Amino acid sequence: MTEDARFEDGGDGPVALRALDADDLRVISALVQDAVFPVAEISWDRARRRLALLINRFRWEEAGGRGGPERVQSVLVIEDAMLVASQGIDRADSDLVLSILALDWTAAEDGMGRITLVLAGDGAIAVDVEALEVTLRDVTRPYVAPSGKAPRHPD
Repeated sequence: MTEDARFEDGGDGPVALRALDADDLRVISALVQDAVFPVAEISWDRARRRLALLINRFRWEEAGGRGGPERVQSVLVIEDAMLVASQGIDRADSDLVLSILALDWTAAEDGMGRITLVLAGDGAIAVDVEALEVTLRDVTRPYVAPSGKAPRHPD
């Protein structure tokens, strides 16, 4: 007799996920909610059609866990990026720190579409893509969140 897997059985390994459709992207969006990153950690390689961000992700999967709230550095990559545009962001301000609220997907024809990184403070980064392919990979060990608190959102 077999039992269903339980969340508690999942282990404490780094996140490594790929989104290829809207449902997958919702999972990654939930994991990057409240991630923070300096504007200097945005890299668009136009020739390789890849947008990459080095983010400090709040570990929602461990929010009620061990020794308090944790963050981990992660790489968020959007493949097949044809065009990247931003709104409400001063890219010349190298000290500017941005916070992700959500990743949204708007489908277009033939699998193309737009991924929008919705940022706190009315900012946004829009990425027109040929196909939906987003990866999220933790690249450091978790560390105690400097604030010592979990992010909160007013109702």
